Formats: sequence, structure tokens, C-alpha cells
Amino acid sequence: MRYLIRRVLFYILTLWAAITLNFAIPRLMPGNPIDAMFARFRGQVPPSATVAFAKLFGLNHASIMSQYWTYLSSLAHGNLGISFSYYPSTTYQVIMTALPWTAVLIGVATIISFVVGTALGIMSGWWRGSWMDSLLPITTFFGSIPYFWFGLLAAFFLADQLHWFPLSGATGTTTPIGLNWSFIASATDHAILPAGTIVVSSIGGWMLGMRNMMITTQAEDYVVLAEAKGLSPRRIMVAYAARNAILPTLATFAMSLGFVVSGAILTEIVFSYPGLGYVLFQAVTNDDFPLMQGVFLMITVAVLAANFLADLAYVALDPRTRLTN
Repeated sequence: MRYLIRRVLFYILTLWAAITLNFAIPRLMPGNPIDAMFARFRGQVPPSATVAFAKLFGLNHASIMSQYWTYLSSLAHGNLGISFSYYPSTTYQVIMTALPWTAVLIGVATIISFVVGTALGIMSGWWRGSWMDSLLPITTFFGSIPYFWFGLLAAFFLADQLHWFPLSGATGTTTPIGLNWSFIASATDHAILPAGTIVVSSIGGWMLGMRNMMITTQAEDYVVLAEAKGLSPRRIMVAYAARNAILPTLATFAMSLGFVVSGAILTEIVFSYPGLGYVLFQAVTNDDFPLMQGVFLMITVAVLAANFLADLAYVALDPRTRLTN
């Protein structure tokens, strides 16, 4: 219990530090977002309009501390501001529109690659020297290819040349969004190619890491004792070796789940997928500070929540954590 209390206090402090940095960094950046937004009009915007938009977006000449307290108060009320690039939509509306697409695409792809890669790593590490070791160079080769480059190749050959999958987008242009079969089928068809590139590129890393941990774990005393007791090899592999070997991999998986919120930015750009990574790219391109702050805050919260869940999993999987705390 004391272990969990310390972790909760740590995450609260980390969240406060992240919120403070999220407030400070855009204000330390050079330039004015209002000037950047009106730059396309080449001086044709009257000064009164600039002043009006500055008030609308909350850009004033108040002291930093006053702006900081206003920012904290707005966050407490769920107000993330108005997006510059998606005006008049609020930052919250833009994020909530893009988040489900990213959560489903990147989340499902991450979970599939973790489960498949970890399972392959467990088996190849336990039965090292078997035919499963031949899978390692193949998966490692695909893992060395960046997501976006692999996505470009897949889009060119499988979508543009063979027409097996849609080339871009998240659903058909004439498909109404809703909980109906036509939308689900269209969204799945559009997600297979970008999700597949992420899965194929990621499996090698999970497999290699888990295989190395399994080989290390097999030399531990508790595994040797389990073998001396005459337990079945399957039970030793799963309940003794894999259960302990997966702990470091579990922490990495928690980080991966946290960064699901940010999306695979380059993959979403390649396939013109309307996820949060693509929205973040648009925010950076257009100096949309409120949207950048909102996305970074979502990423921070997601990473902290994923790591807290990993801590809970550690407590459940590793009895030593409960005994020493």
C-alpha cells in the first residue's frame, strides 16, 4: 500500500510539472500566433481585428503568474482554449474528434504487435535453436524499417498498384459515421493497411526483447527448482519463466500505450488518417499553441495513467513488491 501511495504522489507531482512546462514552453517560443495566423493576408487585416482576436484567444499583456493561474483555472474547468487553425472549434472539440480514430488504430495495432511479438519471444527463447529462431532475422529486418517508409511502400504496392486496400483516409467519403455495419466495414478496410504496417514493424522489437529475457530467466534458481519438481515444461515456461521475464517488457508496453494518444504521426500523414498525430502536425505547422498544449497534455496524462497501470501490474505479478512495501 505504501508503494502505491508513493507512486500516486509521484504521478501528481509529475503531472503538475508537466502542466507547468506545457504552459511555459509555448510562451517562450518566438513569434506571435496571431501574426502567424494573419500572415496569409499580407497586411490587409486592420489592427482592431488583431486586438479583437488576441482577446478572443486569451492573449493579453498580463503578468506571467496571472496567466499561469488563469491557465490552471481553465484546466480545472475543462477549458483548453480555442484552436487557431480549426477556429471556431475549441481545442477540446478538435481533440475529441481525432482521439477515437487514433485510439482505435494505434491502440489495436500496438496491442496486437505486443501480444504476437511477446508470444513469439517466449517460445523462441524457451525453445532456442529451433525453427522459431529463423523468424527473428525476418522480424528484425522489418523492425529496422521506419513506419512511414514501410507505409509508403505498402501504400504504393498494395493500394495504388494492386488496389487491395484504400489509399488514404479513415472511411469512405460517402459513408455516414455511426454504429452501423457499412461504417464499421469501411473504417476497418481503411485501417488495415496503416495498422498492418505498424504491427509488422513492431513485432521484431517485442520478440527480441522477450526472447533475451526468457533466456536470462531460464538460469534462475526458481526455474531450476520447478524443473526438479517435475512440473510440466508448459507450466514452467508460462507460470515461472515468462511471468518474471515479462516484467521489463510490461513497463515498455505501458509506455507504448501511453504514447498511443500521440499517434504514429508520420504513418497518419502518409495515409491521410485523421488521427491525433495528424492534428498535432497541423497544430505545429500553423503555430496553434492552444491545440499543441491540449495534445501535449493529453499525451502526458495518457503516459502517466499507463505507467500507473504498469505499477499495479507489477504489484500483481511480482510478490516481492508486496513484501517489501
